Amino acid sequence: MRSYIHQSDDWPNFRWDWATVHEPLATARHRQGVLFGKMESLGFALRENAVLETLTEEVQKSSEIEGELLDRGQVRSSIARRLGIDVGAVAPADRHVEGVVEMVLDATQRYDTLLTAERLCGWHAAMFPTGYSGMYRITVGQWRDDSRGPMQVVSGPIGRERVHYEAPAASRVADEMAAFLRWFETPGSTDAVVKAALAHLWFVTIHPFEDGNGRIARAIADMALARSEQTAMRFYSMSAQVRKERNDYYDVLERTQREDLDVTEWVVWFLGCLRRAIEGAEHELEAVRVKARFWESLRETKINERQRQMLNRLLDGFNGKLTTRKWSQLAKCSHDTALRDIQDLIMKRILVQEAAGRSTSYSLNLPDRER
Repeated sequence: MRSYIHQSDDWPNFRWDWATVHEPLATARHRQGVLFGKMESLGFALRENAVLETLTEEVQKSSEIEGELLDRGQVRSSIARRLGIDVGAVAPADRHVEGVVEMVLDATQRYDTLLTAERLCGWHAAMFPTGYSGMYRITVGQWRDDSRGPMQVVSGPIGRERVHYEAPAASRVADEMAAFLRWFETPGSTDAVVKAALAHLWFVTIHPFEDGNGRIARAIADMALARSEQTAMRFYSMSAQVRKERNDYYDVLERTQREDLDVTEWVVWFLGCLRRAIEGAEHELEAVRVKARFWESLRETKINERQRQMLNRLLDGFNGKLTTRKWSQLAKCSHDTALRDIQDLIMKRILVQEAAGRSTSYSLNLPDRER
């Protein structure tokens, strides 16, 4: 009895209900256009910073989905250095971080370059520079050979594992990947965003490598999305949104891989996730715009470095109420110095006092629509 989608006689001829897909696709496409239109209104420096932060999120969250935590400072520094973005002193990154960054940047910045088996194997080798995944040696930069048994996605404790999915046998992988790469690089009638959803599903279903398939599948989807937008500028992170919806992601993926070749549910979920990722980016964009307008309004105002740092903290979303004590602790200055800094900003109408006495706190003097 057939258990998985790749065992279908008609594999990999995916099908989906266009009537169901049409509306979420139109919405996602519209959100793409709105976001890029808004980004065009920002100056080059702000767009550059937005790309840096987005790519940092993409690298960090894609690994986090798989339970691997990367140092954000290392990731950000590695991306900034490779893109030639000046962020001041940069933190050195270890080989593993550099490899993951290299893969994501190659996929998104060289999105219009042919995707080949050699390129994918290069991504895989970059991700595992030591030849190990955790404590286990793996085959790096080559298709898997199943020498340790069938490739399965499992969860649960040893002895009570639950098999969520079993990939095609290793003997099929070379032919399966050749078919996938031909399809990926052949222009067709399928919408480019839908193609990103299908590419993600198809690749992770083949599961061609011994490890790292999820991260590479997401990089391929990002590459397809960049092609749909015809730009290397990344202003939203699909992986960050997938991380938020991790349980739903795995659930719909498992259901789709156990169903027939109707992938409507997967495509609709992917499009919804894309829309939510873009909406999240638009929210972040508005915060960037507020920050830019704020500093533009203070262009002729004299403030010291402590004040600048604390104002940036407030603009980035300060947790709790700002008090003189918190100012002195965060700025590493005396209570009297903190009070002078605050009073100076109140006099310049940059801060406002929220209360008096023991409850005294301060906030930015922004119009209501920007708070």
